[in-house]
Amino acid sequence: MHLLFSCKRGIVLKNHIVEIIKQIELEYDVKVLYACEAGSRTWGVTSEESDYDVRFIYLHKTEWYLSIDQKRDVLEVPKHDRISIPVNPLVDMSGWELTKSLRLLRKSNPGLLEWMHSGIIYSQATNFIESMYQLEDVTFSPIPCIYHYVKMAKGNFKRIEEKGPDVKTYLNVIRPLLMAEYIAKHGRMSSLDLKVLVDELLPSNEIKTKIENIIFLKSSGQKSYQQSLDLSGFLKTKIEKLEEYVATLENRCPDPTNRLDQFFRMTLAEVWGK
Repeated sequence: MHLLFSCKRGIVLKNHIVEIIKQIELEYDVKVLYACEAGSRTWGVTSEESDYDVRFIYLHKTEWYLSIDQKRDVLEVPKHDRISIPVNPLVDMSGWELTKSLRLLRKSNPGLLEWMHSGIIYSQATNFIESMYQLEDVTFSPIPCIYHYVKMAKGNFKRIEEKGPDVKTYLNVIRPLLMAEYIAKHGRMSSLDLKVLVDELLPSNEIKTKIENIIFLKSSGQKSYQQSLDLSGFLKTKIEKLEEYVATLENRCPDPTNRLDQFFRMTLAEVWGK
């Protein structure tokens, strides 16, 4: 009964999210090109209390871009931007305008790349995300991604040392470290699913068992966790090795700006007409 209720609620909320997307398009005179889930639901560690963190990429009409003034290039519903229908308190929506998104793609922004590789898609224009994948092939650099994930892991590890551990903080060290290690190993963006990363990157031993237990506890909605000295030692060593590795890398990606400009102009013409 509990599982059935959860599934029904999920379907209702997904329909609600699609309704919000349509309302955003109507009230802000934009086209949502792609909308996906971000956060714990894409990591495979969802609990009953998890929010719906919806992220999207949108396009204004041509006239919006023909201005000498730079305009706000984000939409945040309902935090800063209002729509005329009620928004479920479990739903948080944040979107980036297309040119902003392409500038971030040029820099291999990990946040944008995670949106692109989300396994939960609510809406997408025809072939949009496939075209973005092609652009990722010519823009991706492991350096900013590894730096980002190691910095995230290091900051959360410091919190464990200063304030003690809990399930969420441990997970916020483990996840970015595994993301960084996958990128270092393969030279491309990784799966967002934590269980997939654990299976591929960790040998079967006590550390892997402890990490799998933390994932289980997070999915079960539990928060407390006793400090594990061997796990903390493993994570600290992993941080140090990844820091040493990324310092040896050089960015050799050619400037993709012309191709990104062409993609923007093509998308503008396809969506709104020439």
